[in-house]
Amino acid sequence: MKQQIKNWIYVFSLIISVNFDVFAQNIEKTLSYIDFYGLILKNHPVVKLANLEIDYAQTELLQAKGQFDPKLISGFDRKAINGDDYYNRWVTDLKIPVWGGIDVKLGNERNSGKYLRRDESDYLNFAGFSVPVGRGMLLDTRRNTLEQTKIYQNIAKAEQQKMINKIIFSAAKDYWEWYLAYQNFLLQKEGLDLAQNRFELLVQRAKIGEVAAVDSVEAKITYQDRQVGYQQAAVDYINTTVIVSNYLWNNQEQPLMIPEGVIPQTVVSTSVEPEILENLRQQAQKNHPEIAKLNFKFDQLKIEERFRREMLKPQLDLSYSVASSPKYGLENYSIIRSNHKIGVDFEMPLFLRKERGKLQQVKIKQLQTDLDRRQLSREITNEVNIAYNEAVYLMQQLKTQQDAVKNQEILLKAEQNKFQIGESSLFLINSRESKLIDMRLKVEALKSKYQKAMASMVFAAGLSELP
Repeated sequence: MKQQIKNWIYVFSLIISVNFDVFAQNIEKTLSYIDFYGLILKNHPVVKLANLEIDYAQTELLQAKGQFDPKLISGFDRKAINGDDYYNRWVTDLKIPVWGGIDVKLGNERNSGKYLRRDESDYLNFAGFSVPVGRGMLLDTRRNTLEQTKIYQNIAKAEQQKMINKIIFSAAKDYWEWYLAYQNFLLQKEGLDLAQNRFELLVQRAKIGEVAAVDSVEAKITYQDRQVGYQQAAVDYINTTVIVSNYLWNNQEQPLMIPEGVIPQTVVSTSVEPEILENLRQQAQKNHPEIAKLNFKFDQLKIEERFRREMLKPQLDLSYSVASSPKYGLENYSIIRSNHKIGVDFEMPLFLRKERGKLQQVKIKQLQTDLDRRQLSREITNEVNIAYNEAVYLMQQLKTQQDAVKNQEILLKAEQNKFQIGESSLFLINSRESKLIDMRLKVEALKSKYQKAMASMVFAAGLSELP
């Protein structure tokens, strides 16, 4: 809020300034679009916010990897009645996920008390593993989550690029509005200077009787009219400067204002080649953030489909562990016959309605995603084509308008020569001069529109600058 107040104070102070000529002085400081673009990428908060998408995705990946972390589990159970120590059981396990759905388990039991079970030893170490040979053997919940989270990293990058593209596109449009406002200001200043000089000259000539006094009145009206236009152009230039300043921040995340005397670059418009269109079409299909997000989402759904097909299998888990205890000893030790524990767990839903329903849902989502991807691909291609067509025709209009300006300059010069020999009027000179200013302003407006059309074409392709 404080910064907004400062911005408005800055604008108001410039607007009420009596001397607008400070803007018309020869200025050498230029903020080019390339430099402006670089400053946004370096310091703008939205760009930094976009970078946080990557950081957040990394935390998701860290959580998914956490499902494969070893777990240390310890539990103590004690029972005593009327002073009798029935039992004390202390079991400590270390569970280590290794590969696929296989888990290695290491543990220790320490038991004491009067009423231990016959199969319980005072001290027992054990080591073993469990492995799924049915459901979960090829893909289990942990691996499903991890693989999808890895793909999510790419989705986050696409979202980051989308946010950056959006702020760059908005900045580009405002920059070229700033350019147009500045060119309008220069043209209005030039017209004002011409009207002022002509008015002062006619006043002197009217005093010595060379022209009628009414000519000086007409010259003054023209001067006053152009003065109003000049002042409005100055205000517009100031306001667009403030708008462009909204995109500028320093590396301490403090907002910056464009200093007085800094101007936009001069436009050198070049024709857009057909090769650029084809390149942008290809870039759009490969790298457009929205298409990329759908592609990655489809990849996630493929993994989810594999997982749901895995869930159709019966669950069959095998476990095996060996034990070591002073009570039982290890004489004539045999892994198969002595000191071991074997387990088999089996589970199979009879109708599999839940599992089949989940699989069908995934297939429907795949179809929806594929249809969305096709439609979006077509829309993006058309948006690129539309922006390209607009740029091409704007360039044609610009060339035509520049030729028209040259012709208008010829007419104005001829009218001035006729006025010198008394065959024309001040009204015609003012009319042709105003027409020339309007036509030159239209040239600058077409340049601004052309640059914005180029920015639209790049944005439609999912990029922030031409490849």
